[in-house]
Amino acid sequence: MSERLGARELLDRVLDPGSWVSWDAEAQEPASAAPGSRYAAELDAARDKAGTDESVITGQGTISGRPVAVIASEFRFLAGSIGHAASLRLVAAVRRATREGLPLFAAPTSGGTRMQEGTPAFLGMVKVAAAVTAHKRAGLPYVVYLRHPTTGGVFASWGSLGHFTAAEPGALVGFLGPRVYEALYDAPFPEGVQVSENLHSKGLIDAVIGVDDLASVATLVLDVLMSAREEPPELLELPRDELEEVPAWESITRSRRPDRPGLRELLRHTADVVIPLSGTAEGEIDDHLLLCLARFGSTSCLVLGHDRRHNREGSSLGPAGLREARRGMRLAQELGLPLVSVIDTAGAELSRDAEEGGLAAEIARCLSDLVMLEAPTVCLMMGEGTGGGALALLPADTVVCAEHSWLSPLPPEGAAAILHRDPSRAPEVAQAQGVSARELLAAGIVDRIVSEPVDPATAPEEFCARLAHVLRYEIAHLVRTDPADRLERRLARYERLG
Repeated sequence: MSERLGARELLDRVLDPGSWVSWDAEAQEPASAAPGSRYAAELDAARDKAGTDESVITGQGTISGRPVAVIASEFRFLAGSIGHAASLRLVAAVRRATREGLPLFAAPTSGGTRMQEGTPAFLGMVKVAAAVTAHKRAGLPYVVYLRHPTTGGVFASWGSLGHFTAAEPGALVGFLGPRVYEALYDAPFPEGVQVSENLHSKGLIDAVIGVDDLASVATLVLDVLMSAREEPPELLELPRDELEEVPAWESITRSRRPDRPGLRELLRHTADVVIPLSGTAEGEIDDHLLLCLARFGSTSCLVLGHDRRHNREGSSLGPAGLREARRGMRLAQELGLPLVSVIDTAGAELSRDAEEGGLAAEIARCLSDLVMLEAPTVCLMMGEGTGGGALALLPADTVVCAEHSWLSPLPPEGAAAILHRDPSRAPEVAQAQGVSARELLAAGIVDRIVSEPVDPATAPEEFCARLAHVLRYEIAHLVRTDPADRLERRLARYERLG
């Protein structure tokens, strides 16, 4: 576990030197802290021990020159517990950050709400959560760094609402404090559960970061999250592409090559910044879907898409992966970030677990969320595009298609089995169904085809660079359009299809 830093010590390590300005007014004493009372004496002792007047400090500083509002817990003040005065201070700081258009960085460490103030302190978390939610609805980033320990009402309110949430290594993070559990059940809480690394593996937090790396990671995250409020990406020109005349089955065969580049290669070869997001943030994770913040040159976006590496292992995207995709859509909606969805899948998971996990409902919700998203959206078809797993990520303002990618309601072999009871007639069925890039373009399903003049398997960097250039071109034009007009055109487009 990392060293336990006080609030001011943490800010000294994260903020630019000399940039900190406190926002804190004198803390308001709760009614239960009457002069001469035992609680008043506890507060006086806490001030002497912590060197702060309450369990949170708030203010403004800069990280790599970017102004940011900060709320940070001081654990040495009554275990960082939140009472009346602390919750008022938190709300005031969050609302000021919203008014001033500042991103908000929170660094909680707390045993929860303050027992000395009873139920009213417990209810104080409602107004803190409401203020954070209003900040996010204003399109402003909320970044959280969970410190050791973060438990109880703090973790269950402002500690769990981040657009991006990280924790320090080895930190105790959980709802129920181990001491409380042991007192209630006369048994120790299972080891390894309430640890930051375990929460990351379960898709509850996005990263585990040491304090010495926190400033650099926060810089990258805030640069991407704030991009929609800053300068639009630069406009590019597109080269003219020459396309091959090949049968649909030829494209299908090429798209299934195991050495064809996928989303991971696209990010590795062309993105200047990639910040992975882990799972749904609600306790589910599916390695078949990648979700990340990314920057391509001057273009920042949220990327979600199929990971063909796992498709090659014989398993498929399930309900958890689709819920993870919907998390990405929510983030794009809240922050106004352009969203890039990437299709490259042999189909969604077909299993009892998938059925009982709500696969069909999650496909429906993805379609609903994506087609109605107010943020700019680009869909990139990189390879295979089969069934509901592909359709769930398709509805976008602009659909870009690699030359040998394709889209079909079933694998052609499955369609041939239904139509002719003969899977060997798959090439014939693929041609008849119009699944190829050229036919999708003619039908108005895709807007642009990116040629593959060299086999992507032998020239992956060139292939990925061509795709990334087109993505940047499309995003730059979409962000300059009126959001209402953009949504109206998107809905009209899918009204015409099908």
